[in-house]
Amino acid sequence: MRKRQVHLDFHTSPYITDVASQFNAKTFAKMLTDAHVNSVTCFARDHHGYLWYPSKRHPKLVHPHAKINDLLIQQIDACHALDIKVPIYTTVQWDEYCEINHPEWLCRDPEGNKINAQPAVKPPHFYYSMCLNSNYRHYFFDHLADLIESVGKERIDGLFLDIFFPVACDCIHCQKEMQRLGFDHTNKDERLQYSLLMLDQFKHEVHEFVEQNIPGTPLFFNGSHIGPEIKRSLKDYDHLEIESLPGGIWGFDNFPLVARYARTLGLNMIGMTGKFHTYWGDMHSFKNPFALQYEVFQMLSFGAGCSIGDQLHPNGALSPATYNLIGSVYKVVEDLESHLDHMVPQSEIAIITPEHHWDPQVGKFDDSLIGCNRLLDELGYQFDIIDDQSDFSKYHLLVLPDDIVYDPNVHQKLMEYVQNGGKILTSFQAEQVPEMVEDQLTGNETHGYSFWDRDYILPNDQIGKNLPKEEHVMYEQGMRVLPVSSQEILQTREPYFNREGKYFSSHQHAPSTGHPGEPGATRKGNVIYFSHPIFKIYNDYAPQWIKQIVHDAINLLLPNPLIKKPLEYPSLSVQYHKDAVNNRINVHLLDYQIKKNATHLYTIDECIPLHDLLVSVKVDSQPINHVKALRSGQELTFNQHDNYIDIELPVLKGYEVISIS
Repeated sequence: MRKRQVHLDFHTSPYITDVASQFNAKTFAKMLTDAHVNSVTCFARDHHGYLWYPSKRHPKLVHPHAKINDLLIQQIDACHALDIKVPIYTTVQWDEYCEINHPEWLCRDPEGNKINAQPAVKPPHFYYSMCLNSNYRHYFFDHLADLIESVGKERIDGLFLDIFFPVACDCIHCQKEMQRLGFDHTNKDERLQYSLLMLDQFKHEVHEFVEQNIPGTPLFFNGSHIGPEIKRSLKDYDHLEIESLPGGIWGFDNFPLVARYARTLGLNMIGMTGKFHTYWGDMHSFKNPFALQYEVFQMLSFGAGCSIGDQLHPNGALSPATYNLIGSVYKVVEDLESHLDHMVPQSEIAIITPEHHWDPQVGKFDDSLIGCNRLLDELGYQFDIIDDQSDFSKYHLLVLPDDIVYDPNVHQKLMEYVQNGGKILTSFQAEQVPEMVEDQLTGNETHGYSFWDRDYILPNDQIGKNLPKEEHVMYEQGMRVLPVSSQEILQTREPYFNREGKYFSSHQHAPSTGHPGEPGATRKGNVIYFSHPIFKIYNDYAPQWIKQIVHDAINLLLPNPLIKKPLEYPSLSVQYHKDAVNNRINVHLLDYQIKKNATHLYTIDECIPLHDLLVSVKVDSQPINHVKALRSGQELTFNQHDNYIDIELPVLKGYEVISIS
């Protein structure tokens, strides 16, 4: 799997002239190789609907102002001469040419209007969705056949098929298929469910077509998200590419959440960011170098290859400044690659995601999942994100954040997991059985929501042991629980009253009365339950006392984690990888400061070194030969004791990989 890829957009308006007039194949390929790029995704067809190869079937669809009609072929041949792979891009559900010339192929809402896949973007744009049940389906397969015939099988290193979104289409073609399969086309949710089924069928047809014509060709279908729904069609993918530009619709939380899930699916994966300061199509912009470092090095730390998005200028010449920027990070990746081979990220904890269905127009994770991911990463734990159909037995501890809907089958699976020695940390309403019935998992009865909009926890020597033994406010309403076969391990205190009617005190919530309230946390064997939505609270407010009580609870269940890191460095992300064959461990240390110093985006524009950093790594009883910082080349001092080694790193400048042999 190539780890140093560029995804080279080339969406070029038909109103732009002299296209590719400055393209030089040798210069193009040399600039890529000088930037340490070893794979570049180039365009066969763009969102405007025009072709970049000498089409045998549709020569009139070659871009009307292209100075050369074989741009793609020249790109491929020049790159192959320098051992650069060239997967080929084509668009699927967006095509401006088809939208204009074949409006009968467009998705339609119940009123017959075109469906804009990006409703926040006003015309002009190319975001009206094409219906894959219309004759556009035949058009697309004809395009694939034409691409293979015109470019030549021997040139095709892979196919990147873009834009696979569920669309609640109610056109006559979809109505007919929904009626045949028993879906109610008048119900938007059922239209979306049918769309997901149809997309799975379409992917499978494409896969079979490609296998028939160019067997073994790597294939990826891009829907800008990878979640539990992909499992239905995973057999049709060769690998996974995680599109996640922090300056775009995704944000900095997105990539870790998706990558931690995607890496459990058994396929190679690539992370994809952009060189753009904001988002795709941000022409003549340059990402802050520290931001690009962080994003690329984070991909490596999660076990992914790297892809950086760029857009070729209409004149066909690459930007020297862009490839100096890309080269500066890919040189580091190239130097590290041999040390990363065969390394597998290790996880002892799994967060069960609340996600079942993804709405691309909302494009947002559950707040509790975001808060849980941030919190566990800041604490240094090694964890994956899984769905409720995954194999629980791979993990020592499961975390169920706040809002997972009760499912009796999943609940039984969790019971069996605990009976077999598994441990669970759960909160608020996650997998909560019906009210007034003892939950055999937690040992509690639930009696609805707490009386109090905000109440207080009182730390003790077990939970919150390093906190002041005074009340700490919980910013969101919890649940009323009665311990039945569990024990209370964290008490709450009641406020004087809620802020409502004539009752209020000062600017916010009323202070504590000191009277004991409902349990804040309970324990039954290997299951700890928090009655508040602790992960959503952390997402919304990030109080340090939430981090402390979660740390203490996990320490009760998992006292010997793979990594122990200094808690005073929350932005320090630590990832543990292992090569079992060669008996090596890599520890990735990543520390950059994400800042909100602009109205429209978060970014990274500085890297503050950490000094005299001490990290403890679990190695069991294995004798350690040596410990080395791979980027700096330093041999590091270490102290081995109690199944751990304590490693001292004199200075961390953003990113380092510690190799333990």
